[in-house]
Amino acid sequence: MRQNIVAGNWKMNNTLEEGVALAKEVNEILKANKPNCQVVLGAPFIHLTEVVKTVDAELVGVAAQNCADKVSGAYTGEVSASMVKSTGAQYVILGHSERRAYYGETNAILKEKTDLTLANGLTPIFCIGEVLEERESGKHFEVVKEQIEEALFHLSAEEFGKVVLAYEPVWAIGTGKTASPEQAQEIHAFIRQTLANKYGAEVANETSILYGGSCKPSNAKELFANPDVDGGLIGGASLKAEDFHGIIAAF
Repeated sequence: MRQNIVAGNWKMNNTLEEGVALAKEVNEILKANKPNCQVVLGAPFIHLTEVVKTVDAELVGVAAQNCADKVSGAYTGEVSASMVKSTGAQYVILGHSERRAYYGETNAILKEKTDLTLANGLTPIFCIGEVLEERESGKHFEVVKEQIEEALFHLSAEEFGKVVLAYEPVWAIGTGKTASPEQAQEIHAFIRQTLANKYGAEVANETSILYGGSCKPSNAKELFANPDVDGGLIGGASLKAEDFHGIIAAF
């Protein structure tokens, strides 16, 4: 079901104590200012159980930032989708550009992670996007289409209906650069058309597609005004409750 979503990705930041304090602050702000969108906090694995306990589930959802591509077993240091589910979290961020770049996550690996996430009743927030060289050489449409097709197009229409997409221009993450509202709308519309070509217009129109790339309070309203931009996957600005709320308030 298509909905507006603002999801924070804390990445590898905040001790457990700091994370719980931030979740509490966000929750209190939203209790006083009911959001017009779904709000999600993407916390490190060790924070999940406590953050779930801290927030009001009607106001704030909780996401893991990753999960393993295996069900269980001798995979030291990994965290399975079923473990994430057991914490009470409802979402898993998959395919973030940092996971692809630093940890070698391929579309084939992400296909497995998506299947396990869905099998455990969790909602994948699936990240796609191009690096600067791909954007400058005009390959951004091709790259994004390939990422979607190879990792997600094995899903049935019903299964795909449970996926949230997040387009992240990798060249805009943490750089202070942002895709213009026109650039964001252009590629979000392309993504939605790609989905329509595979699953039909109804599924495509029901899919939430978030923008992730240096979104902040000062530009969120302009970005979210685009008809195919359904919210944001927020990095640095999600680490301060007031900044994060400033983005949520864009809706």
